[in-house]
Amino acid sequence: MTQFTTVAKVGAIPEGQAARFTLGERLIAVFNQDGTYYAINDLCPHMGASLADGHFEDGVVVCPWHAWRFRVCDGTWCDNPKVSTDCFEVRVEGDEIQVSVPD
Repeated sequence: MTQFTTVAKVGAIPEGQAARFTLGERLIAVFNQDGTYYAINDLCPHMGASLADGHFEDGVVVCPWHAWRFRVCDGTWCDNPKVSTDCFEVRVEGDEIQVSVPD
């Protein structure tokens, strides 16, 4: 069974921005793109920079350290789709943004 955890209230993450949350032992970046929320691993697989701190535009976040670009809808690296970071299911229940992170 999929278990969701509330990370924020709707409106807490402005459109076109992201926020970082800790779920268990994972750091998760949640992005708001036109009112739809996406969640990926916050740590860039290249050198560990926070993706929540990167520039986010048109569904792509740019790592602030070395400009690696990731699609927030599925975590794939834009320059080589064989490389990706973890992507997590997000839902909105009432006014709560919830993320599911597997154990």
